[in-house]
Amino acid sequence: MNILITSANNQKNEVAYFSLDKNNPALTEHLGKGKTAAYVEDGLIKIMKNTEAVSIIHVEDIPLTFGGRVGFMVANALAASRMLRSRIYKRSDRIRSETFHTSAEQTPEDLIFFDFPDFKVMVDFAHNPEGFSGIRDFLKTINSPYHIGIITGTGDRPDDSIIKLGYLSAEMFDHIIIHQAKFHRGRTPQAIVDLLVEGIKSCNPNCSFEYIPDEVEPLQYAMSKVKKDAFITALSDVLNNPIELIRSYQNSYKK
Repeated sequence: MNILITSANNQKNEVAYFSLDKNNPALTEHLGKGKTAAYVEDGLIKIMKNTEAVSIIHVEDIPLTFGGRVGFMVANALAASRMLRSRIYKRSDRIRSETFHTSAEQTPEDLIFFDFPDFKVMVDFAHNPEGFSGIRDFLKTINSPYHIGIITGTGDRPDDSIIKLGYLSAEMFDHIIIHQAKFHRGRTPQAIVDLLVEGIKSCNPNCSFEYIPDEVEPLQYAMSKVKKDAFITALSDVLNNPIELIRSYQNSYKK
């Protein structure tokens, strides 16, 4: 993977390479030219130039990565480390990532967790197959007997992309709630739902799912189906004002 760094002062561009795999062929070729790149080795984010590697931080010490379990967050940390090392920091400086974590304040759309007495809720803005794949891999590390997913499709995406969302949902959830009240973007809600269902059934014909009406609040509906120690995941900004909504539900549960 790589990112493009642009300087506002001299308008020079630099392609900054980073990879979760030190042996990535593109990375190896890039380093062979004496260029700088970031990668993960032995649980450490490292930046190498020529033959000299500088260790930055253990991935498990970056709260965003949840102990290194969330691959796409590790990739984000790699990109940030490579960019900051290039533009701001000297070798003697340390990129401070320990205090940056997922929360309603710092990352309002990424992997936000909320605890209820008998279950947990997670909200993430994953809205494409790549994002869903990352969530799927993370949920494999969550110990829960029952995973409920709240999903929606986006109408202006290709058919196969919407179908893939359904497929990935069937891989990670025991029960899927489809709520298609928005993001129609040129399609009818039913047309989007049909593609999601096609993907669900292509993965698991016996997967449990349902399509709920627009006027039904999806999280409240999901909580009505919750089992002890269940894990509810709301994806693709399916909730309106999710943080305020969930906190209001938490308050009501405490009473």
